[in-house]
Amino acid sequence: MTLHDDALAVLTSWAAPTAEAESTRQRFLGFVRSDATTVWREHPGGHVTASTLVVDAAAERVLLCLHGRIRSWVQLGGHCEPGDRSVADAALREATEESGIAGLRLSEAPIGLDVHHVQCSGGSSLHYDVRYAAIAPPGAVEKVSAESSALGWFTPDALPTPLAEATEPLVAPALAWAKRT
Repeated sequence: MTLHDDALAVLTSWAAPTAEAESTRQRFLGFVRSDATTVWREHPGGHVTASTLVVDAAAERVLLCLHGRIRSWVQLGGHCEPGDRSVADAALREATEESGIAGLRLSEAPIGLDVHHVQCSGGSSLHYDVRYAAIAPPGAVEKVSAESSALGWFTPDALPTPLAEATEPLVAPALAWAKRT
């Protein structure tokens, strides 16, 4: 199975929790079905990305990254790479690289989808972001990567600013998933 095939399978099987989320899922499906190269950053105009909101072992706090380029607090994530066998693999790889935490346990299904504009190295682009949750192992210590200015653990009632617009809606589903797991 190719990464493109996996992206289609994930999007086809994902149960959208709201009508708005279903509309976003349909937009994703239309985009990904349009061309097998939509999973690669070189795809003109937009591409699939993968991100993860990491939750602490007690399911009380989330780990956010102060992104060095956009200067906002966001979940961890980024572009798919040729070695990624699945969108989930890309999400886990990015979260591990950007947090410095080994042993993250990723949700089986995405907790959300989001389409947003970014300024990539090749110019303005759309990111079709497939969003997962992950639980950090007990005692996990984060380590700032080259892509971030800071990392921090935050409770849902004390999220940092500036917070990327589409990050806050991930907090409740990520914590709920972690508490069920």
